Amino acid sequence: MTTNTTTKSPEPAAAPLPGTAPGRKRIARGHRRLLTRRDRLTLAVMAGVPTLLHVALVWVTALASVLLAFTSWDGIGFDSIRWVGLDNFRQLFGDNPQFWPAVQHNVVWFVVLILVPTPFGLFLALQLDKRIRFSRVYQTAFFLPVVISMACIGFVWQLVYNPDTGLINSIVGANEPGHYIDWIGDPRLNLWAVLVAASWRHTGYMMILYLAGLKSVDPSLGEACALDGASEWQTFRHVVFPTLRPTNTIVLVVTVIEALRAFDLVFVFNKGAQGTELLSILVTDNIIGESSRIGYGSAIAVVLLVISLAVIVPYLIATFRKERRA
Repeated sequence: MTTNTTTKSPEPAAAPLPGTAPGRKRIARGHRRLLTRRDRLTLAVMAGVPTLLHVALVWVTALASVLLAFTSWDGIGFDSIRWVGLDNFRQLFGDNPQFWPAVQHNVVWFVVLILVPTPFGLFLALQLDKRIRFSRVYQTAFFLPVVISMACIGFVWQLVYNPDTGLINSIVGANEPGHYIDWIGDPRLNLWAVLVAASWRHTGYMMILYLAGLKSVDPSLGEACALDGASEWQTFRHVVFPTLRPTNTIVLVVTVIEALRAFDLVFVFNKGAQGTELLSILVTDNIIGESSRIGYGSAIAVVLLVISLAVIVPYLIATFRKERRA
């Protein structure tokens, strides 16, 4: 009696997946690799140290300024802090020979920045958006003052405004003895001289912002307007400029902040002498100046903070509402 036995051949082993070493176990799909203790420590240091520095140098100092605005303190010993309530603000908004001229100069600073370098920056952005030759070179040249510190810009323009050997006086022939034009020392001219330097820097900033905004404009809209016989100005007025509305809001907020925080350029020029008083200069003079009226200087800083928040908060609210709708 014979028995037929059939032997099954062994099944071939599954080929390894491409990109995986043979013999290595496959990781199940959806498996998340847990962070090691070293990874957590690295993340904690990288995120914790900047956060602590930001809280200590920004939020703590801001809250301290708000509290000190209601006190009188000469900065020598904490036992000399005396609560005065709203006296600093009454003195500030009263018949003050320094505060209101500084407010006026800050308003002039904002008006000049919004009327001169902002439209010029938009004009440059429109020209560079046409992809002319060497557009990258032009962008770099116009944006270079933005990346330079304000102190360096102040030193450069000091050389330009120098009464003896300055470029402007040499061109207009006012560098001879008895015919000098003191652009920095004359209270009637120094504010406008500083504003020229500030506008030179602000133009490049506005150009970059508008260049980024023009990227959201559909080129086909301009082509359609050209086919309909619209001029370049009509296309800009009815198509391009309405599309730049979000960019215009950002430009307005940035310009207000630039006008309020203007300090280093004026300080380098003439340390806020007569004709160039600004709110930021008054804060510095009262807190670290000879008078050491820290409470009074903090009250001015609180006014600056309130004005800044009045501009920034509505912008943030509108931005968050758009994100929720989207």
